[in-house]
Amino acid sequence: MWYNNILETIGNTPLVKLNNITKDVKATVLAKIETTNPGNSIKDRMAVKMIEDAERSGKLKPGGTIIEGTSGNTGMGLAMAAIIKGYKCIFTTTDKQSKEKVDALRAFGAEVIVCPTNVDPEDPRSYYSVSSRLEREVPNSWKPNQYDNLSNSLAHYEQTGPEIWKQTDGKITHLVVGVGTGGTISGTGKYLKEQNPDIKIWGIDTYGSVFKKYKETGILDKNEIYPYITEGIGEDFLPKNVDFNIIDRFEKVTDKDAALMTRDIARKEGIFAGNSAGSALAGLMQLKDELKEGDVVVIIFHDHGSRYMGKMYNEDWLRERGFLADEKLTAKSILSKRGRQEIVTIDCEQSVLQAINTIKSLNISQIPVTQKGMVVGKITESDILNAVLENPSLRSGSVKDIMTASFPFVDLNTTIDKITSIINKENMAVLVEDQNGNIEIITQYDIINAISV
Repeated sequence: MWYNNILETIGNTPLVKLNNITKDVKATVLAKIETTNPGNSIKDRMAVKMIEDAERSGKLKPGGTIIEGTSGNTGMGLAMAAIIKGYKCIFTTTDKQSKEKVDALRAFGAEVIVCPTNVDPEDPRSYYSVSSRLEREVPNSWKPNQYDNLSNSLAHYEQTGPEIWKQTDGKITHLVVGVGTGGTISGTGKYLKEQNPDIKIWGIDTYGSVFKKYKETGILDKNEIYPYITEGIGEDFLPKNVDFNIIDRFEKVTDKDAALMTRDIARKEGIFAGNSAGSALAGLMQLKDELKEGDVVVIIFHDHGSRYMGKMYNEDWLRERGFLADEKLTAKSILSKRGRQEIVTIDCEQSVLQAINTIKSLNISQIPVTQKGMVVGKITESDILNAVLENPSLRSGSVKDIMTASFPFVDLNTTIDKITSIINKENMAVLVEDQNGNIEIITQYDIINAISV
């Protein structure tokens, strides 16, 4: 058996029981692994549905151009379908999205325009506004508008909902979904509630988004809106695909909890999923005390972890945002193990002979060079030896005549891996400014000593 094209492989994704992260949850927790779609995300379903509905209605004509604002996954589905069906694609996205998502869209031949995140949807620079302007300007173009195009929800009503009902033999009691456009939760939830009105539909939101408060109060509070890191969920407006009557409740998850849970899904369940999966599972764990024995929870894992390699799966990125507790030694912990030491420096106007005497008397091999208290260079044993061998008269000259570039500065959170990669023949140490503004030096000896303690 074979398929006529890649689009025929969309759907029928597996349902997999989670065992480790959810070991303390009384219910059975099943993940719907949407990464097995050909575009590695659940958005393949609605992308093809929107295109086919537009073709039938005459909105999308042969040889046309598809223009859409997308965080990446919908664009992937649209681009894949466009290749099969003979369309061109122009996508707008935000500068918050991972580089991997943008690169993937371009790999499929799409033109991608990156727009600022921190502007209102109505702002002419927003990715919503730019895509709408392009639709007006580009001949024979069509904008799917995944937020308000109800073909989005319909795709999940026709596909995702029936799959989950069948896969759980109708035993599902809770559906947990990160909410962005709202199509997945609303379409799937609508189908499931038609089969059993008692099924609970829980939407996962993020701080900086308006969904939770709107559901609870009916108020669209602009004061709730602020930039957030989590990708794929949350909005600063109300898409038509979000059916608040279908969604029983919203739970908010922090950027940090979402990012760390994303990593835990890979490390503890062996499933390489994206950021919205981390949000959804973190939200479920916050609500776990509301679940009981016999409950069957289905949680949507929207997309693949490969799109987040530069972010949630990058330790330096996590550490820079304070999301990751340092298990490895850092500059701060190396200094802590060593204890406070007064750094020895020499002014650039002092003589080379004075530098030689300092090195000898203190039994050190390198000295940072200062000018008016600021570090401007360094002088080492080898610098002195090479200079004096070439020109003995330099012994009475000033340090500034033979000093070389300063040791590199690192911050307190820099890991031992990074520090050791910087230290080499030219840089035998690094400098770091501590919490009190004091300059400290970390040498190879300090690193060896910290490792051995």
